[in-house]
Amino acid sequence: MSTPSFILLYVASPEASAAFYAGLLGRAPIEASPTFAMFALDKGLMLGLWERRGVEPAATAAPGGSELAWPVADDAAVEALHAAWRQRGLPIAQAPTRMDFGLTFVALDPDGHRLRVFAPEGQ
Repeated sequence: MSTPSFILLYVASPEASAAFYAGLLGRAPIEASPTFAMFALDKGLMLGLWERRGVEPAATAAPGGSELAWPVADDAAVEALHAAWRQRGLPIAQAPTRMDFGLTFVALDPDGHRLRVFAPEGQ
């Protein structure tokens, strides 16, 4: 079996979500239509933004029911991204907090999907 390499988030507006992620990721989508947008990430990973109303079979997860996570080098990087994302106006669902896996915070995208940044403990 092959390794999964595609993440799909169901969104209300692929156009609005594509603009949000283009700014967040610092890159343009490689594909965009009224119902779908796709970003090429590192190491072959793809991020798709699919209009929730067109998903078949129908999407059953509540809006914002997914989480993307960004590991960073250290606590200072967590604090720096937290400050940068707050300055951009991203809603913060969890301020920097020490958890059993390391320092983390959670921001939200336009559909309420969680964007977790964390510095793994012991690295």
